[in-house]
Amino acid sequence: MPNKTRKTPFRAPAGAPRQPRTADGFDTAKAPGAVVEGAARPIARTMPRATATDPSKRSRHKELPGKPERLHKLLAQSGVGSRREMEALIAEGRVNINGETAQTGQSASPGDRIKVNGKLLHLKFSNRLPRVIIYHKPEGEIVSRDDPEHRPNVFTSLPRMSGGRWVAVGRLDFNTSGLLLFTTSGDLANRLMHPRYKLVREYAVRILGELADDARQRLLDGIELDDGLAQFATFQEAGGEGANHWYRVSLFEGRNREVRRLFEAVGAVVSRLMRVRYGPFILPPKLKRGQVMEIGEADVRKLLADFGMDDPAPGRAEHKPRER
Repeated sequence: MPNKTRKTPFRAPAGAPRQPRTADGFDTAKAPGAVVEGAARPIARTMPRATATDPSKRSRHKELPGKPERLHKLLAQSGVGSRREMEALIAEGRVNINGETAQTGQSASPGDRIKVNGKLLHLKFSNRLPRVIIYHKPEGEIVSRDDPEHRPNVFTSLPRMSGGRWVAVGRLDFNTSGLLLFTTSGDLANRLMHPRYKLVREYAVRILGELADDARQRLLDGIELDDGLAQFATFQEAGGEGANHWYRVSLFEGRNREVRRLFEAVGAVVSRLMRVRYGPFILPPKLKRGQVMEIGEADVRKLLADFGMDDPAPGRAEHKPRER
C-alpha cells in the first residue's frame, strides 16, 4: 500500500528551499558535486508526460550502424562490469570473439559474436544513448541477481530488454526503501557511484522518540565507525506522529548500512529508512513503490555532459520518457 503523505516526509521541512525538478524526477539545479541545501533555482524544464508502454518494443533503442570499439570499453558500457574488471576478464582469457580468445586492447565491430565465460552477449555500441530509470524500491527486495536465500530481487520489476542488462547505481539494503537508479551504461553507473563526484544521498529516517541536540551535533561533526569516520552533511527535522519522529539527513557516500550505523552509534534505532534523493534525482511523490520511471533523453544528455561524457547519439530526435 502506498505511503500516506503525512507519514512519509517527501516534502522538505518548512523554511527549506524548494528544489526545482522536472516531471521525471530530475533536479535541474543539481549537477554532480553540488549540495542539496541552498541550491540555485533555475526554471525547471517541462518534460513530456510519461506513458505506460512495453519497454521491450521501443523504436528509440534500435541500433544504428556502429564503428569498431575497444572491447573492454564495449563490455563496460553494456553493463557487464567496470572497464578495469573487463580488462581483467580479457587478460584471464575469459572473453571470446568469433570463436577465438580475445586479446588485451583488441577492438570489436558490430556483427562480432562475443562471449564472456561462454555466454553469448548482445552488446551496445556507443551510438546508443544510455537509458536511466528511477525505481521506487519497496522494503523486502534485495539488490542482487544472485542471492543464496532466494529472496525477491529488484531486477524482476524492471523493464525488459532484448540485449544488455540493467546496472544498479549503488544499493539499498533489504529493509530500506526509496529511490534506486539503474542505467544501461556501466561507465555512467561507475561515475554516478565514484566518490570523487561527491553526489549527495538524502534519506528520510524514522526513529522512536526524539534525538537530543548533542547527539545531532555528533552526527554532523563525525563519528568513528568500524570502517572509518562518517558524518551527515545535513540534518533536518521532518515531523512525526506519536512516539515516532522523522528526520531528513544527507551524506556524500554510500557505505554499507551507513545511515543506520550512524544512528545506532548515538543510541537511536532506525525503524524506517527511505532514500528520497540521489545526486540530481529526486524520488517523485507520485511514483508508487514497485514502479519505474524512465528519465527523458534531454536529461540523460545533460547528465552525460555534467560528467564530461560524450553524447553517443547527437542530433537524434527526443523521445518521451517512459513510466511503468
